[in-house]
Amino acid sequence: MNLEKRTSSGVDIVKFPEKLMMANAADARAVLKEIIGAGSGKLIIDLADTEYMDSSGLAVLVSSLQAARKKDGDVYLIRMGATVRALIELTRLHTVFQIFDDEQGALNALT
Repeated sequence: MNLEKRTSSGVDIVKFPEKLMMANAADARAVLKEIIGAGSGKLIIDLADTEYMDSSGLAVLVSSLQAARKKDGDVYLIRMGATVRALIELTRLHTVFQIFDDEQGALNALT
């Protein structure tokens, strides 16, 4: 899986695809663990383009958070649409993740 990745102020920023589901979750998990392992452990996941996510996608988010916290980092979520936000809230993951409307707010909080 090819995730768009860039770094700003020591924070890795990854843009998720339109769909994150069982078919591509294992690849996404592997890529994120590699990014977290090679970086500072601080990660922003941009969900602006993500229109659909299933439980496998949620598991990718949680596993990335666990990997980041092992490095004393964190994972913040940004720019999620209504459908993904509803799923995050339904599963109560909004109580686990910091969620921001824009990248700059998340960067300010992480740095």
